[in-house]
Amino acid sequence: MRRVSILGSTGSIGRNALDVIKHLPPGEVEVVGLAARRSVERIVEQALDFSVKAVALAEEEAAERAARMLKGTGVQVFGGQEGVLRIATMEEADMVLSAMVGSAGLIPTIEAIRSGKDVAFANKEVLVVGGEVVMEEVKRSGVNFLPVDSEISAIFQCLEGCRDRSQIKRLILTASGGPFRGCSPEELEKATVQQALKHPRWKMGSKVTIDSATLMNKGFEVIESMWLFGVDLDRIDVLVHPQSVIHSMVEFVDGSVIAQMSVPDMRIPIQYALTYPRRMPTPARPLDLAEVGELTFEEPDPERFPCLKLAYEAAEVGGTMPAVVSAADEVAVEAFLRGRIGFTAIPRLIKAVMDRHVPISSPSVSDLLEADRWAK
Repeated sequence: MRRVSILGSTGSIGRNALDVIKHLPPGEVEVVGLAARRSVERIVEQALDFSVKAVALAEEEAAERAARMLKGTGVQVFGGQEGVLRIATMEEADMVLSAMVGSAGLIPTIEAIRSGKDVAFANKEVLVVGGEVVMEEVKRSGVNFLPVDSEISAIFQCLEGCRDRSQIKRLILTASGGPFRGCSPEELEKATVQQALKHPRWKMGSKVTIDSATLMNKGFEVIESMWLFGVDLDRIDVLVHPQSVIHSMVEFVDGSVIAQMSVPDMRIPIQYALTYPRRMPTPARPLDLAEVGELTFEEPDPERFPCLKLAYEAAEVGGTMPAVVSAADEVAVEAFLRGRIGFTAIPRLIKAVMDRHVPISSPSVSDLLEADRWAK
């Protein structure tokens, strides 16, 4: 049996993970701990449903409410960042699913790795912000570090059995194109929050959905891939693939291309990370290629979607610059969601912050956290 703690259990990835676990045969995966930011009612319901040993809420007031609601159930409740760290490192868990949004998930993930736990990560910022530090910790601890994102999981699956990275010609990450694919610059200027949140293929949290609409999500995946797979930036490409059936591809030096395909359902890569290296039936429907009919591809437009270019630039600069881009994006997306700025102001704001930053090379964890704070 694999015992799992879930960081970000009340978000989209966390809820899908719990659905996957519920559908697995009894005794496959046990949920021992849950952590979230402030969703009290939902985490209490999850705790009781899965009979977990402990929960944590990053906001102290939310933790106090949860403690009152769970009194007498035997479930321990912790509050604040220290509480989240307790769930990330709890002795009963041998795997941590890292799905907290933003840079808040960085330290808990590093501490989980240091405590010897396998990590299934959905939090892009873990590698975008701290790629060099995190991969050093993974190597030092000798744990499994497994991607949950569908595109990064696809690359991971395509590379299974490929031990010689010199055989790779390039990694090809696919993007749906989001809700604004084909829109004119004038239409993008007038884009509303409601329009941006209507993703054509995936059901995700609001932050990731907006990042998908700007293509920053894909830029983050480029940086993730660079660190996780040890592939140079100039060998990582992005293709827009509206059907979202091919989740990513690897081209090898002999001209062969291996692609991973499935219906667009996050439960598939989540389950593969949780049960790795075994494959088991999932609640997702099977892929019917005859029903899909055709698979199309196009180059992303860097003029209409400059966030992708900004992510490449940040990766090329390196050091603390990716952390700055991640932090600026976090604030800009929140401002857009609250109606404070327009859609096309997101990349302009990020670029303005990048221009003011003096990057630090080979940063420590404290350097990364300071860059995140400064940028925000």
